[in-house]
Amino acid sequence: MPSLEPSRIAYFGTLFARLGLSGRGTALLASLATTASLALATQATADPVAQFYQGKTLRVIIGYSAGGGYDLYGRVFAEHFGKFLPGKPTVVPQNMPGAGSFVAAKYLYGVAPKDGTFFGSVSQTLPLDAAMQASSDFDIAQMPYVGRLIDNVDLGLGMSWAPFETVEDVRKREIVVGATGGASPGFLVPAALLAHGGLKLKIVSGYGGSNAVLLALERKEVDLVGSIGMPGILQRNPEWITQGKAKVLYQVAIKPHPLLPKTPTLPTLGVDEVGKQVLTAIAASSDIGRAIITTPGVPPERLAALRKAFQAMVTSPEFIALMKERKVLLGPAPGEELDAIARAVVTTPRPVLDRIQALVNSGKK
Repeated sequence: MPSLEPSRIAYFGTLFARLGLSGRGTALLASLATTASLALATQATADPVAQFYQGKTLRVIIGYSAGGGYDLYGRVFAEHFGKFLPGKPTVVPQNMPGAGSFVAAKYLYGVAPKDGTFFGSVSQTLPLDAAMQASSDFDIAQMPYVGRLIDNVDLGLGMSWAPFETVEDVRKREIVVGATGGASPGFLVPAALLAHGGLKLKIVSGYGGSNAVLLALERKEVDLVGSIGMPGILQRNPEWITQGKAKVLYQVAIKPHPLLPKTPTLPTLGVDEVGKQVLTAIAASSDIGRAIITTPGVPPERLAALRKAFQAMVTSPEFIALMKERKVLLGPAPGEELDAIARAVVTTPRPVLDRIQALVNSGKK
């Protein structure tokens, strides 16, 4: 531990002796030395991460309009994350919908500060989107995940009055599907099933988010929501799933969810081997789910602190109890695990990616 220089100690010792304060002077000298040492030690060991974040306002860019699953979990993150991060900054959510959240992703990649102050709640298919584009100005491998709040199974969902019971019904009779735009699951999933699953779907795209499609469904403008997150449904209308008050036509997952053991998964609906490969690549994104990503270029020590704070948040008994009270499901995973999934997705064979890209392009016409 740092201390006063010997020459300084000797000087003050002589001064105190001349003033007749040897005993008290020695105690005072020791106190001064201790105070100086503690001050120096505190300065030397101050947390640079806490110093950086103290007093700052961080932003969570949500790639969809208000009301959907990405918005729900993005706002949960914004509400609680700052309490667990050194420096306890303020975290503010901001909706930036467009192109299936790719507008938000591009903003995070190319515009937002690269210092660990901006985060994103964006499409779980972002790694697949990036792999299809293979663009030199967007490298998903440079955008690390902070962590996942919940794995996500998207559903093809209709109300009780929907004109179908099973997938075979929709292979015989056309139904109207409400969808979002761009490369989002809201469009990509029904488009893939139309092209590779033999389903007769009339896709009406361009809705701002899953909440807007749900409203269209309730107004009977469409027969089916092409892809909507199961966590959001269980939070808002759990009886739709637990009591079977809605019709779930399919689930976007590799394995069936425990609550839907008999509902077909996306890969099983492929009518040929190529179709199964396409649908499997799309379904793989369910493991990324509702996750938080950050920008390229975040300093390693800061990224490590962000991930540590995220894990502290999702394992906090108080946070878990509050989410249970709010009926917000949790299924967390660390950012490093999501990075590995993203790296695997971008190695999908090019012919499969080309077929998926053709589906995405059809949604932009």
